[in-house]
Amino acid sequence: MPSEYASGEQTTEQRAGSRRAQIAIGALALVAVAGLGWKFIGGAEPAAALPAPAVVQVAHPLMRDVTEWDDYVGRFAPSKSVEVRPRVSGAVTQVLFKDGDYVQAGQALFVVDPRPYRAALAEAQADAASAGATLALARSDYARVAGLTGDEAMAASEVDNLRSRVRAAEAALAAAQARVRSRSLDVEFATVRAPISGRVSDRRVDAGNLVSGDAGANATLLTTINAVSPIYFTFDASESLFLKAQRDKAQGATSDVEVRLQDEADYRWKGKLDFTDNGLNPSSGTIRIRASLDNKDGFLTPGMFGNMRLANGGTVKATLVPDAAVRSDQTRKVVMVVGKDGTVAAKPVEVGPLVNDLRVIRSGLSAGDTVVVSNYQAAIPGTKVTPKLGRIERGKVETAPAPAEPAAAQATFN
Repeated sequence: MPSEYASGEQTTEQRAGSRRAQIAIGALALVAVAGLGWKFIGGAEPAAALPAPAVVQVAHPLMRDVTEWDDYVGRFAPSKSVEVRPRVSGAVTQVLFKDGDYVQAGQALFVVDPRPYRAALAEAQADAASAGATLALARSDYARVAGLTGDEAMAASEVDNLRSRVRAAEAALAAAQARVRSRSLDVEFATVRAPISGRVSDRRVDAGNLVSGDAGANATLLTTINAVSPIYFTFDASESLFLKAQRDKAQGATSDVEVRLQDEADYRWKGKLDFTDNGLNPSSGTIRIRASLDNKDGFLTPGMFGNMRLANGGTVKATLVPDAAVRSDQTRKVVMVVGKDGTVAAKPVEVGPLVNDLRVIRSGLSAGDTVVVSNYQAAIPGTKVTPKLGRIERGKVETAPAPAEPAAAQATFN
């Protein structure tokens, strides 16, 4: 019995210790849950610090006097172009130029064998001499009887007959002389001369070939000549641009043009408009316009493409900002501006041409607006930024120690 009693008492103590351990673990769990709840309530840890506003450079729009231009693409064309064809038939005996030469009007280019035409001329001259002798005889016979009177007088019919012989001889002589002139022209046309001054193409026939001088397009093509000084620049303008040009012209705008070739950066070729077609093409809605440019050195060649700008708008004051400052927002263009409180806002603008990496703003900005000109990705509408004042120069942005007064603006600087 004593041993069983001792064993039962030990078991009771062990159970009591186990309960105390469970109570301690439960209390620790309550404390942990309470602490976690307090953390979620927000009282345990301090909030993280907000980032500082981004720094962006800002500047007032540049105001300058510029010349507004309308841009076109066109092609150079000769001011005159002639297809050289012979006016007599025969064998070509000489070619008197080198392919691609510059020739003067009247310069000999080809020689067609003139011997048949010289022989025909000699025959015509002989006929003319015979007709002249016949006329002299007829006049002599008529003069002999015209003054006779009395018994020596001849019948009126004889006198009329002699008079008619004189007139017939005069007509025959005139016809013979006309044939002489015609044969002389054939001899002259045997030497094919340049009808205009310009640059000649390559020869289409060599010496020894037979050429035809038939009238019209059936005559053999010998070569072509293009007059390239001055040279024309032709382009097609839309109806809207044509109307704008007409209104600008009515207001006294100049018709100066400048052309840039495909491999050139500057518009170095100068000229003036000299022709506008008399109607618009009904199928395309465009009108053909032509400018004339000096080309004394012959550098410009017919067929070359060029970019042309037409000074229709004259000199105006324009607002300019860096081209990179203009963003596309779906179908509109916007410029980011910073308010007095540092808040960024997007201003819709109407843009014009590009001038030295600066974009003309036709409307939407004023001279007092503060435009974002750097760190564009940080300028998000509605956010705050730290503005750093700068100054827009021609094609670049410079840091300015103090606000600069805006000047005045355009599309090529004057």
